[in-house]
Amino acid sequence: MSRTTMLPEGYWDLKAEASWGNTPSGQNITALRAEIDHLRRAMAGRAAIDQARGIVMALTPCRRGPARALLVDISRQCNVKLPETAAAVVAAWEGKPLPRRMQLALRRALKDLHAEDRACASGSSHEPTAGRRRP
Repeated sequence: MSRTTMLPEGYWDLKAEASWGNTPSGQNITALRAEIDHLRRAMAGRAAIDQARGIVMALTPCRRGPARALLVDISRQCNVKLPETAAAVVAAWEGKPLPRRMQLALRRALKDLHAEDRACASGSSHEPTAGRRRP
């Protein structure tokens, strides 16, 4: 037994509209441009953070996690965003002086890092500095 189905004329003449094919309104364009700008800044900040982390790893024999924690610690002490802190560390590596407040925060963070390393080497159970999160 076979069944025949009759399709209406013009059934295969489908029209598809995609949102990307239509001209977006001015508000959508502005929102998209703002999002692109935000993503570009985030990517640039990420590159600076990775570079600063590498510098910290080279200068203080530590792994990625402690190097990032050190940068975060400096950032918190100075009340500055992490990408700005990283950019200052990279600029200092290239010869520009590190701001005085960041110098003091770096000294404190390095002192904490070395104290934790000594505690780990001696085998004692040393808790991290209060308020400092581990990655």
